[in-house]
Amino acid sequence: MATTTTASLIAFRNLTFRYGEHVVLDDVSLRIPRGKVTALIGPMGAGKTTTLRLMGGECRAQSGEMLFDDQDVSRMDQPQLYAARRRMGMLFQFGALFADLNVFENVAFPLREHTDLPEALIRDIVLMKLNAVGLRGARDLMPSEVSGGMARRIAIARAIALDPELVMYDEPFSGLDPISLKTAARLIRQLNDAMGLTSVFVSHELKQTLEIADHVIVLANGKVAIEGTPDDVRNSTDPLVFQYVKARPDGPVRFHFPGLPVEEDFALATQPGKTKIATI
Repeated sequence: MATTTTASLIAFRNLTFRYGEHVVLDDVSLRIPRGKVTALIGPMGAGKTTTLRLMGGECRAQSGEMLFDDQDVSRMDQPQLYAARRRMGMLFQFGALFADLNVFENVAFPLREHTDLPEALIRDIVLMKLNAVGLRGARDLMPSEVSGGMARRIAIARAIALDPELVMYDEPFSGLDPISLKTAARLIRQLNDAMGLTSVFVSHELKQTLEIADHVIVLANGKVAIEGTPDDVRNSTDPLVFQYVKARPDGPVRFHFPGLPVEEDFALATQPGKTKIATI
């Protein structure tokens, strides 16, 4: 593990974030160790994608700290935030490639936006990144001409184009067939080790996740249920973690989104000026 200013590249300290009145993360503290692959897992709606957005400064917490390399992102002004983001790469859900740009131009996009490199060097870098994900030969294809698994790998090449320190992957395995899924998982692990990255990914594919991760954080009900190694998660006796890992339908993970008690909510339909229940 790297020993620069701290052992963690990312740290949440007593962080609370909400959308309106809905609390997503409640006084959460966690860490993302440098040079490691960290998995963010947990039930739907647990705040995993929101956690990535907080790391990238897209969202800002109402209280607490989100530290990137010991600097609080929530206190950064725009130039500072943009400088921090240039040290980050992001793989969005389903790749989010530009439909009107071919594969080469998609990967070249961040290089053209954020550097003044000559075209010859941009070409070499793009081909190197595409070669790293096994798709150098697909450089002239359009996004509509590649498979879902290929699109995800192209998006990974774009995410590492600027040689970032931190790469965030939002659901990198979603919608992939077993071969493409295993390829993507192996690629995340190999790129992290070969390039000396710090990687964070959100996933619901537990088998592949626990195989490639060094560090695992389970989020649920606004809290960190457990943080540790894959074996810590597999062997946890915490009822919530056990329910999630064993895919049990009943347990502490709530089925209903928080709301008014049923009796009170239905009673509103009979009160003048209140929301009526739709009839079919």
